Amino acid sequence: MTGTADAREADRALKAKHRTMWALGDYPAVATRVVSALGPALVEACAIKDGDRVLDIAAGSGNASIPAALAGGDVVASDLTPELLAVGRREAEARGAVLRWQEADAEALPFEDGAFDTVMSCVGVMFAPHHQAAADELVRVCRPGGTIGLLSWTPEGFIGQMFAVMKPYAPPPPPGAQPPPLWGREEHVRALLGDRVTDVGAHRRKLRVDTFSEPEEFREFFKTAYGPTITVYRNIADDPRRTAALDAALADLAGGALRDGAIEAEYLLLTARRSG
Repeated sequence: MTGTADAREADRALKAKHRTMWALGDYPAVATRVVSALGPALVEACAIKDGDRVLDIAAGSGNASIPAALAGGDVVASDLTPELLAVGRREAEARGAVLRWQEADAEALPFEDGAFDTVMSCVGVMFAPHHQAAADELVRVCRPGGTIGLLSWTPEGFIGQMFAVMKPYAPPPPPGAQPPPLWGREEHVRALLGDRVTDVGAHRRKLRVDTFSEPEEFREFFKTAYGPTITVYRNIADDPRRTAALDAALADLAGGALRDGAIEAEYLLLTARRSG
């Protein structure tokens, strides 16, 4: 019993760290300035229509949830970080979208089995530390015959490479945690979902980001707005040499990716149908 209690306490502490990380900086600015096109792309791929019961897992400030609601879905936007949900509520109201916002852990969703026609996540569930637990939950709450839609950064793409650059400077991951960009590998997601899904369709696509004209502009934006990057810099804040090295590495990454004033960031768009 003591071991179980310790494990639960460790999980609570880990989730608290994740909640804090995503509340840092200004993720809604990332959602609007960098990844705004991704939510609508996922909604279109899931073919959401009037009356569909939709769950958006790790919804953030509603990048996919709000377009799903505007498409006619009966949407629940769930996220671990209440600060992001609060921003989403305001944005939804401004755009005339009606949906429900609920704080929830992707690895322990507070919804009944088969409660939704569509379960989706846009660069969200990939950051849950325990991939199989998160995959089990998203399958569980999808009805038989329902749609699962996932959009995730690939390891080889620009954002995946950004995480690779930051890894040597980041705090060590907790035991059992897996790297987020693994969700960008089709074979990994297929293994997570197993025979519980059919009709899997997976496509690698690229997001064109023309927000940054200079490598340093990209770096400074992510240093101040993106929780994972802020966390890494805080980890090395007392080491000017390592901070300067990370500064240079991120600028080099962006400099190598900038073409004609834009960066192309690869992602995997995967849809599947829950087996009956």
